[in-house]
Amino acid sequence: MAMDQKGYPVFKGLQKPLEFMGIRGRFLTLAAAAIGVSFIGFILFSIALGKLAGFIAMLVTAVVGLVIIYIKQRGGLHNKRREKGIFIYKNLKRNS
Repeated sequence: MAMDQKGYPVFKGLQKPLEFMGIRGRFLTLAAAAIGVSFIGFILFSIALGKLAGFIAMLVTAVVGLVIIYIKQRGGLHNKRREKGIFIYKNLKRNS
């Protein structure tokens, strides 16, 4: 933390990337969504089929969501599709 001119501590932001329980950065919102969807699945399945089916549906959706997040996370926080090859763009400038 840095000090300003009057001697008050000034928070300059995070020095390390944000991480919670092994889930990093933008994947935290996806993890929260996966847990939320699993909870809604529990409610729907427990109403329709019973509490045991709701519990199983909740576990399955939460585990599948978190496994997908861990797999995507291995690609990196800024994983983008990279096309290989040569691309030729014609007529980028309009002749007026």
